[in-house]
Amino acid sequence: MSSSTAAHGSSPLTDAGPLSLTAREPHVPADRLVAEMVPPPRFDSVRFATYIPDANQPSQTEAVQALEGFAAGLGGAHATGAGKRGFFGFGRSRAPRTPAGPRGVYLDGGYGVGKTHLLASLWHATPAEPALKAFGTFVELTNMVGALGFQQTVQTLSNHRLLCIDEFELDDPGDTVLVSTLLGRLVEAGVALAATSNTLPGKLGEGRFAAADFLREIQGLSAHFRALRIDGEDYRHRGLPEAPAPFTDEQVTKAAYATADASLDDFPHLLEHLAKVHPSRYGALTDGLGAVCLTGVTPVPDQSTALRLVVLADRLYDREVPVLASGLPFDRLFSEEMLNGGYRKKYFRAISRLTALARDAKGLVVS
Repeated sequence: MSSSTAAHGSSPLTDAGPLSLTAREPHVPADRLVAEMVPPPRFDSVRFATYIPDANQPSQTEAVQALEGFAAGLGGAHATGAGKRGFFGFGRSRAPRTPAGPRGVYLDGGYGVGKTHLLASLWHATPAEPALKAFGTFVELTNMVGALGFQQTVQTLSNHRLLCIDEFELDDPGDTVLVSTLLGRLVEAGVALAATSNTLPGKLGEGRFAAADFLREIQGLSAHFRALRIDGEDYRHRGLPEAPAPFTDEQVTKAAYATADASLDDFPHLLEHLAKVHPSRYGALTDGLGAVCLTGVTPVPDQSTALRLVVLADRLYDREVPVLASGLPFDRLFSEEMLNGGYRKKYFRAISRLTALARDAKGLVVS
């Protein structure tokens, strides 16, 4: 029951109705895009010490140790001025020149092995003010370029100590070239880089992403990255219970009325609405939500809709917003053709994340 309901002693069903995602049409100013280049709320408190390596995967422990050393090497003055320092022990001269050796790290691993946890931990561990560090997904970075323009984005990020890019989109050649060019300019300015990526279309093997693909796609930047391999299975599946079965429409509706700041939407209508909102605004679309309640979950009808849902799932997961739903279970959202296609990694990630959020929502159901 919401706090307001308890305070007035009324039935939750007599209070004002829940919010609606389909009624929201957020507009995000450019300065917000810059200010929000920080780890998402889900990763506010993560640190290297809170990452629990799988005892059967020594590469996870090795990656933590390497990243701790990388972060320690980012102390001191900005690399464009006196006191520049190299990374991984290279270029410790105080001369105002570009240090030798890798200028960045690439976390190479399958989905669910904790790459984002480690990337956010690196951001937190880097000895610099938050305004001198940037963290965002590949999509958020391309949205920034679209909002600010290429030159302004270079100027905005050039004084940063570190830029972390999560889920580098190797399946979009045009944007990959754009961002690779941007990163080249930032490397010249002395900005350290760290990245994770998704897989290329057609790379259907399970497990780790191919570092060779990433390094090839970023073209001339490959020499600036050291690849850190992180093996392992999706941590969200380690010893956790199966996803709860969907609830009834009535249960979902009651929970929406009884939960503070919950939204309530018909799933097919929500999918239609997502087509009218640019994915760069999906974060703003979820602002202030305590839970998302969905009725009538059905299979996603086409790939364009599916990819928009993936972005929404990522934003909800980042913000730890529970998702309560009726209809089909989330592992039946995407067709076999989608799950066997070039974007399968994205779809499996969305299923995994929505399943985790569905588990979080079980306690919202009114008995």
